[in-house]
Amino acid sequence: MNTNTLAIRVDGENLNHHLWNNNGTWFVHYTVYPTAITKQRVRCSLKTKCVEEARRRRDELFRRLQVVEPVRRSPAAYAIAA
Repeated sequence: MNTNTLAIRVDGENLNHHLWNNNGTWFVHYTVYPTAITKQRVRCSLKTKCVEEARRRRDELFRRLQVVEPVRRSPAAYAIAA
């Protein structure tokens, strides 16, 4: 069975790693590798204007993604529910 490989590099000095603010709303971005030769950049809204809440939602998302998931999931499947 094929699985996605999650690629996350964390900068311990940057509390906002993988986050960016787009006109007041916080988004998360990261990369998954469905196969050894392809990659998929995932960007999704965290649906919050609060940076502290965005950090909590990002951390929860990354905890969930540590579990092996099927390749056929779309980027929307990785989104955070508000």
